[in-house]
Amino acid sequence: MEKWPIGVFASIDAGLGVQLSVAHELGVPTIQLHTPKKSSRTPENAKRFLQQLQEYGLTITVVFAGFEGESYADIPTVAKTVGLVPPETREERKQELKEIADFAKLLGVDAVGLHIGFIPHDRQDPLYQDVLRVAQEVCDYCANQGQRIHLETGQESADTLLQFLKDVNRSNLFVNFDPANMILYGSGDPIEALKKVGAYVRSVHCKDAKWAAQAGKEWGVEVPFGTGDVNAELFLKTLAELGYDGALTIEREIPQEPERQKQEIGHAIRVIQEIKRKIFG
Repeated sequence: MEKWPIGVFASIDAGLGVQLSVAHELGVPTIQLHTPKKSSRTPENAKRFLQQLQEYGLTITVVFAGFEGESYADIPTVAKTVGLVPPETREERKQELKEIADFAKLLGVDAVGLHIGFIPHDRQDPLYQDVLRVAQEVCDYCANQGQRIHLETGQESADTLLQFLKDVNRSNLFVNFDPANMILYGSGDPIEALKKVGAYVRSVHCKDAKWAAQAGKEWGVEVPFGTGDVNAELFLKTLAELGYDGALTIEREIPQEPERQKQEIGHAIRVIQEIKRKIFG
């Protein structure tokens, strides 16, 4: 496959990402797959789905976990509901993450991505230690299946994430770098963050955003890739300098407006192609 194949964030079930038919229509070779509902994660469906991927000429690079009850309504709600950090849902979600990894294996995918949640900044916080242990457990489970875990950036600073990765101390734990999330959550300059965690980056989202007036307290605003504060060209140049050679996955989550979503993803594809020509000639 070519260097930096373009991809989109896609979905089988209704939900986040574009439908597979749209990914095919856009002419991209790769997708990150938002995990299907539990009822859809069967060997029969995996077989059927692989056949569909083959027909469309698509390769899955990462299967992305999502959990019932997660809400991105605002930053405090994210902290309370997302990932493996909230204690009330941790055991159930840990088990489901293992099941998602099993489904990814049926699809022949060796990377499982997720938002782990807001990792506490204080390493002495008992919650930090709890999240550390659960991360080690799911990493070990995936390692036994020849799989990696990719933690999505945004909810914590690059320094906190870097410390957490080192503390987990597992050779199959990496980063899915989303530059827009650093802006949306107000957690740091995306390019500086990328340089700090660059050695761990194994997948990326090409997504853009504008800073909020009160960064970190209120959401920034997501905008089409290449039109926000990420600096798309510098982002891709920095990836090149870091030696990143994986897929560039466009994420634009407005499934309730499919035509606009398709147009804006098409715009992002053109932006990436233009920058790729500048970098690689």
